Amino acid sequence: MKVTAEKNEKVANMIFASIYPLYLNRLEKNGRTKEELDQVIEWFTGFDQDALQALINEKVSFGTFFQKAKIHPNSHMIKGVVCGYRIEEIEEEFQLYKQCRQMEKLIDELAKGRKMEKILREEKK
Repeated sequence: MKVTAEKNEKVANMIFASIYPLYLNRLEKNGRTKEELDQVIEWFTGFDQDALQALINEKVSFGTFFQKAKIHPNSHMIKGVVCGYRIEEIEEEFQLYKQCRQMEKLIDELAKGRKMEKILREEKK
């Protein structure tokens, strides 16, 4: 599937605080915890729990959320398909959409029981 400017804009305007509980609910159904979700989000965005909670309280959009984020340098290692989109094929002009799908991929892996050390990608030495 191809990302469109409209799709990118729609995601940019979604409120992170409205989606976070959906992530959490999905993970808890699969035996994972809020702490694990926050750990994955912190690895990807650099937001510690206080910063993450502040963004939730402010009801920031995904656009603002990812503008403020310090995306992990190993994020290029997040590959695969999420919601019909192959992450590595999303064009650079839709960076926000790509980052959203990368974060969803990490959360998806967590929900499926993947080990944390595999989710938090490290460069092979």
